[in-house]
Amino acid sequence: MKLNVIATENAPAAIGPYSQAIQVGNLLYCSGQIALDPVSGEVVAGGVREQAEQVMRNIAAVLMAAGTGFDNLVKTTIFLVDMNDFAVVNEVYGRSFPGRKPARSTVAVQGLPRGVLLEIEVVASL
Repeated sequence: MKLNVIATENAPAAIGPYSQAIQVGNLLYCSGQIALDPVSGEVVAGGVREQAEQVMRNIAAVLMAAGTGFDNLVKTTIFLVDMNDFAVVNEVYGRSFPGRKPARSTVAVQGLPRGVLLEIEVVASL
C-alpha cells in the first residue's frame, strides 16, 4: 500500500523526526498534537483549558489537510500529565463531537514535550 505524508502549515511543524500524519489506504494516522501555536512554534499561554483548545485546533488543521474531519475519527488517545485535568480536557474535547464519538483512551504520563499538560493523537477514516 502507498503511504502519503500529510503536512500543513496550519498546524505546528514536527519538532522531531516524524510526520504530522500518514495516510495508508483509507486510514489516517495522526501524530500527537500538543499546544503549540503553529505560527510562533511556542506553547500557548494559559492553563489546561487553553492548551486543550489549541490541541483541538491543531488536530482540526491536520484532519482538514487530509480532507477529513472530526466526524471521521475512529480512535483517539489523550495523554495527561495530571488526571485532575480530565474534566476540563473532556469538556473541551467533547465539543468537537456533537454526534458520533470515536473510541478513546486516556492515560496519565509523567511528562510531555515542551512541558505541556496534554497531548492527543488520533486515527481517522478517509
